[in-house]
Amino acid sequence: MAAFPDGLNEQVGYEFAASQQYVAIAVHYDAQTLPRLAAHFYRQAVEERNHAMMLVQYLLDAGERIAIPGVAAPQTEFADVVEPVRLALEQERRVTDQISALTQLARTEGDLVGEQFLHWFLQEQREEVSSMGALLTVVERSRENVMLIEDYLARETVGDAGADVGAPPAAGGVL
Repeated sequence: MAAFPDGLNEQVGYEFAASQQYVAIAVHYDAQTLPRLAAHFYRQAVEERNHAMMLVQYLLDAGERIAIPGVAAPQTEFADVVEPVRLALEQERRVTDQISALTQLARTEGDLVGEQFLHWFLQEQREEVSSMGALLTVVERSRENVMLIEDYLARETVGDAGADVGAPPAAGGVL
């Protein structure tokens, strides 16, 4: 029996958990009247949700069993303006490791279609880690004047710049 579909189902849960964590971070910044930081993380939450739905669509297309796992409550309290971004970078690195392990599992099982499907996610994770790392640098540098962070986000395109035409389809046709 192939473990790859089970791994994808598990990853669906990780993506939904990442989405929930980003909502919690966005709400934290929104409550502090930091609208650009909040908007950035609200967008990130939608993106992670869509990643989960892409995995669901793949499983549907492959005729595999789908089990939508529950997720643990996200962290909602943060010590300062830096901690949420640091947490987000750690989360992106963890997801990169998860996707890499799934890709290796697909290869080991000889599931070349599954491995090819995950190549888009690997590239997406490289971009996410780089983008979140850059944001962390800015936030650490500007922690004493959070309006500089807001100005940075107003000037720069950080993170996802819109729908990727090469992205896998998401269940429900949402992107």
